[in-house]
Amino acid sequence: MRAALITELGRPPQVGEAPERDGETLEVLAAPINPIDVAVAAGRFYGGHPPLPYVPGCECVGRDSSGRVVWTFGGGLGVAHNGTMGERSSAGAVVADVPAGADPAVAAALGIAGLAGFMPLVWRAPVREDDRVLVLGATGVVGHVALQTAKLLGAAHVVAVGRDQTRLERALELGADEAVPLDGDFGEPTYVVDPLWGEPLERAVQAAAPGARIVHIGQSAGTTATLASADVRGKQLEVYGFSTFAVPPDALAAHYRMLVGHAVAGRIELEVERYRLDEVGAAWQGRGKRVVLL
Repeated sequence: MRAALITELGRPPQVGEAPERDGETLEVLAAPINPIDVAVAAGRFYGGHPPLPYVPGCECVGRDSSGRVVWTFGGGLGVAHNGTMGERSSAGAVVADVPAGADPAVAAALGIAGLAGFMPLVWRAPVREDDRVLVLGATGVVGHVALQTAKLLGAAHVVAVGRDQTRLERALELGADEAVPLDGDFGEPTYVVDPLWGEPLERAVQAAAPGARIVHIGQSAGTTATLASADVRGKQLEVYGFSTFAVPPDALAAHYRMLVGHAVAGRIELEVERYRLDEVGAAWQGRGKRVVLL
């Protein structure tokens, strides 16, 4: 079958022929490129990589033999063995029906990244209607989904934080009440969405209101952060960790269907960049939410 192939660590994939294996029963419709895919292919992932050459991709939207369109993820896809960026793929540990009417590219993009911006706010530490929500890294996919989710849940005020002014303006269009640069005034949030860690989180902790909840979902700004004991103890802050890989499969599947349902209904919007399989090398080195269409 035709597929994207990683033939050398640190190099973008190239299109080639990959032998089909038993169990590759899904016809792939769309496969997003995620940071974990790039990390595995660069040899930076702590869990290693599949034997070279291999097909990258940790998730996809595909059609099974019965004609059902599903999203699948996990089970070693693109990490321990061949992944999803080929004409066919095996199913992962999580398989969820894609709601009717969903654009396969958007449905694929709302998998790992979409759930990282959605589940912390609706499942791990639910947003309350009186919350003043601060979304760090609000210029990326996770941040865009998070701020829309906060508004959907009735948050009183949502502040989008980021570096890219154009993307911050888009955050305002998506419903943020305020957009500020990383070195700006964070206000006094009662809820912090943190895909960054590092210095931005340190500033958010200093600004946070007493009793504020902080949900940590990523480390784009650094692997360590220094939190003052006086802030954490004195304000009695609550810090929650969230990882898509640690969520039970049934919870992932249920919330995926819920999230994509919101997208179909127009309550959550997501912009994606679409590439053909032949363009996977350019897509690999691009920015934004890139989806390879098979």
